[in-house]
Amino acid sequence: MEESLSYLSFRIGNEYYAIHVCSVQSIIEYTRITKIPQTPAHFLGIINLRGEVLPVLDLRVRFGLTKPEITLDTCIIVVEIAIKGKQMLIGTLVDGVSEVIEIEKDSIDPVPSLGRDRFEPFITGFHHQQEQLLMILDIHKIFASEEIVASKKLAGVA
Repeated sequence: MEESLSYLSFRIGNEYYAIHVCSVQSIIEYTRITKIPQTPAHFLGIINLRGEVLPVLDLRVRFGLTKPEITLDTCIIVVEIAIKGKQMLIGTLVDGVSEVIEIEKDSIDPVPSLGRDRFEPFITGFHHQQEQLLMILDIHKIFASEEIVASKKLAGVA
């Protein structure tokens, strides 16, 4: 019997990505983000989420892509990750959310050596879905870096 896993697929630019749904807390509409001075470009700022300060990061900028254009599909995926043993909520800006999909573990292709070690730890595999190639991300590794921890401290939320 093949093991099936649930993933949330989303779009950044023309590329499709997926993260395991166990990390996803909610998906919210784009809202005004308060910028925090002297933070990295991928750290967009903070928002008020049901009375809590939520840092928001931009995956497009984090991956070295151009800054996004805000559209009606732009939204924030709220994920829960562990940073230094503490569970924290972080928002990530994406161009649009597609759907929750079930992916058989056997149908996830391994990451080839891309010669760009900086991004390889973030990508756990690839999955072909119809005409699209989904990059499966390890959201914990993306946001658990020292750079993100430093950004959160600057914002006063770590």
